[in-house]
Amino acid sequence: MITVLLADDEHLIRGALASLLTLEDDITVVAQAGTGDEALAMAVAHRPDVAVLDLQMPGLDGIAVATRLRESVPGCASMIVTSHARAGALKRALSVGVRGFVPKTVSAHELAQIIRTVHTGGRYVDQELAADAIAAGESPLTPREAELLSYAEDGAPVADIAARASLSSGTVRNYLSSAAMKLGAENRHVAARMARERGWL
Repeated sequence: MITVLLADDEHLIRGALASLLTLEDDITVVAQAGTGDEALAMAVAHRPDVAVLDLQMPGLDGIAVATRLRESVPGCASMIVTSHARAGALKRALSVGVRGFVPKTVSAHELAQIIRTVHTGGRYVDQELAADAIAAGESPLTPREAELLSYAEDGAPVADIAARASLSSGTVRNYLSSAAMKLGAENRHVAARMARERGWL
């Protein structure tokens, strides 16, 4: 029996997936979570074979959860299911060992098959997402630029970003200016939006 953790902040979707997966003879949903932090706690408590993680959740996102699961529950294979599929997100997911990356448009039958594939050590990546990832190219941002842009997404002032990152305001401005220049954006807010849309944050 393959034990599964489902993590999605949309209760209706999570509940429907759980109900459909329980119809499979060889799959059982042992835990559900609505946030990334809850997903991590549930995974540690239940030690599932496969964690099916929504990409965007409150708190830790799916990729962050998958990253931490590699250390805390190494026997658990992670896969991302998302309605916000971006090429950069796919690349980040694969770089941390995620075994599956699929859009929420897959059927329950397909999802069950993918869970089996991932559980047996295989990998599944949606073909359209893979093609988009190849076409999009690599992110031009350094890890620090990407981090600071993510802090700028909600319109936070430079002083707040500097305090959060433990850097001086001048250093933060330099990083954000560099990131905006690389992306051809007129300011940090536009740069953050562009980077998010391309899956680089």
